[in-house]
Amino acid sequence: MRWPLADAPDGVLEQLHEYVESESHAKFAGLAGLRFKTWRAREGEWFEGTYVFVSDEARAAFQADFETRAADAPGTALIGALPEIEPFEVVAVVRGPAGFRSSARFEG
Repeated sequence: MRWPLADAPDGVLEQLHEYVESESHAKFAGLAGLRFKTWRAREGEWFEGTYVFVSDEARAAFQADFETRAADAPGTALIGALPEIEPFEVVAVVRGPAGFRSSARFEG
C-alpha cells in the first residue's frame, strides 16, 4: 500500500520513521500470516508498506480488514491522504550472502 507524499506536511517522513520505529514494527512482527513487511519511501513522492503473506487468502483477509480502517490508520493521519492498495504476485525471493536482519530503523 502506498501513500502519496507530494501534498503531505513538512517533516512527515521523519514522523513516519518515528512511528515505524516506535509502534508499527512491533505490531507487524507479530502479525499472523505475514512472512515479511518492508517500509519504503521516496521523500516528497511516496511512503509504502510492502507485505508478503503466506497465502493469497491471508493477504486478502488483511487487505479487507485494513480497508475498513484505512481512513483512521496512523499513516493516513500523518500524511493526510488515503493509501492506494495494489495486490501483487511474488515471483521469487532470495536471501543474499549478507543475510537479513529485522530492524525498526534500517541503516544501509
